[in-house]
Amino acid sequence: MRIAVTGANGQLGRQVVQLLARQAQHDVVAVVRRRARDESETRRVNVAIAEYGDRAALRSALRDVDTLVFITSDGDATKVLLHHQNVIAAATDNGVAHVVALSSVDADIDSPFCYAVVNGATENLLEDSGCQFSIARASIYSEFFMRWLTPARTTGEIRLPAGDGRISLVSRTDVGRCLAALAVRPPTGRYHDLTGPEALDLTAIAALTGAEFGRPVLYTDLTPAEHYREMAAAGEEPWWAHAFSSMFESVRQGRWATVTDEVVRLTGSRPLSIEDLLAEQPAPDKQLT
Repeated sequence: MRIAVTGANGQLGRQVVQLLARQAQHDVVAVVRRRARDESETRRVNVAIAEYGDRAALRSALRDVDTLVFITSDGDATKVLLHHQNVIAAATDNGVAHVVALSSVDADIDSPFCYAVVNGATENLLEDSGCQFSIARASIYSEFFMRWLTPARTTGEIRLPAGDGRISLVSRTDVGRCLAALAVRPPTGRYHDLTGPEALDLTAIAALTGAEFGRPVLYTDLTPAEHYREMAAAGEEPWWAHAFSSMFESVRQGRWATVTDEVVRLTGSRPLSIEDLLAEQPAPDKQLT
């Protein structure tokens, strides 16, 4: 089976390529924007150069592909949606038999979260395309969320506008394993919510963070306006400030609290917890500055 993976130079895409390349019966195509400087990890796979914005290049990259692992693009939401339209059009033009698409637990065109709107619209496009599909709806990545937890080792505080909303944080590693598992199975035609083992509010996450770091860590619930001002003062780019603000508004609304056993069902092993990720953090004297 010929399996293509978009975004194959990214952390998630590279993991999926590596997992699939270990199975000798598959012909793997890594679809990348540009060649990696170190090609040692891709010697067993074909590399296709295609920008998300180049529909002709995508059409060429997906020629004769049986299954596409469609990992989302990045950047501002409008551009990402255009990229996704291009990928789905290229898959449709090539008659790709199965699209394994990455989406999010909050994938709703009525959500306040800008990328939830993009993912909801992308799902609609894929459903209307005629392609058979399996859609992996991932919760917020634990590794991504560490950007707010790691500084608490020094500050003793997590300052976010999440209210009492709960999040079923999931490891990016588990999401990659699920995508690879779906890629070698027949299309399911349904959504697979990929979550961690439990949904926690920020007060509970702060307590776990403090226990792992060996110091009290408190959660301070900011108003959205306070959070936005703090991001602006810290020099955050306006687009990303908007993305973060809209994400935490969706957290406040309870849109990320779903918990499933889908990771176990697809991979046969339990999902990593936030405690697992916190335990992997280097000691302060070993952290890079």
